[in-house]
Amino acid sequence: MKLLGLLWLLCAVLWGCWEPGSAIQCSEKQYEHKGKCCSRCQPGRKLVSDCTGTAESSCTACESGHYQQSWTKEKHCTPHDICEDNAGLVVKTEGNATHNTVCQCRAGMHCSDASCQTCVENQPCEQGAGFVAAKAMARTSSPCEPCAEGTFSNVSSKTEPCYPWTSCEEKGLVVKAKGTNMSDVLCESSKRSSLSVLIPITAAVVTCLVGICIYCLVHKDPRRRVQEQIEAGKPGGMMEVQQPIEMGEEVFPVQETLLGGQPVAQEDGKESRISEQERL
Repeated sequence: MKLLGLLWLLCAVLWGCWEPGSAIQCSEKQYEHKGKCCSRCQPGRKLVSDCTGTAESSCTACESGHYQQSWTKEKHCTPHDICEDNAGLVVKTEGNATHNTVCQCRAGMHCSDASCQTCVENQPCEQGAGFVAAKAMARTSSPCEPCAEGTFSNVSSKTEPCYPWTSCEEKGLVVKAKGTNMSDVLCESSKRSSLSVLIPITAAVVTCLVGICIYCLVHKDPRRRVQEQIEAGKPGGMMEVQQPIEMGEEVFPVQETLLGGQPVAQEDGKESRISEQERL
């Protein structure tokens, strides 16, 4: 009899500790309520009432300015974050029923800490260094980095990054001057590059030709110049040319007088008279 009593007592204790609902296993989109698996509300909605033996869970959409990001049994949606203008924040992405509003620091500022609740002014990057926006969120000072090879920054700015050098080849040009970390590449037309070589050569050739012409004019044959002067003389003009005349064994200088373009010879020392009528 005592043994039966002990067994009865043990069963009573075990029966009191056991609850029917403790053995229920619900899926990730469900939750346990009073021994039943009730459906959770989908993202963008909130719970109105739990399920019963005859009805499913009741859900409704989140109110404006609130969101619910996951499947839930919560009866309240979470309000969107507010991007405070006086903290230097602006909206990067507007919030909706399933996602929160995303804030960021406005141009020229960066996050004061990792939580990015407030922003502080950037320090300007010097020439040859650029602002790296991707690092502004996690740093407490302006993330200026020196421009890498192939990039440049020619301004002191709080927001400007390093820009890549211009590709002269893509524009059908050639490189005139290589870029630096503070200046862009200078390009020029390939035709202009050829002209820069041809122009000095052409100038040298022209200079040589002009020099040859001047030399020829200065060292021209005197007889040819006299002949040209005679041919260019006016009718009736007179020009005296001394020519020697041989008289036997002696040579006497003879003076040629041009009259009307025709030479008239006369021995030197003898008086030459030409009437006014002949001159006319």
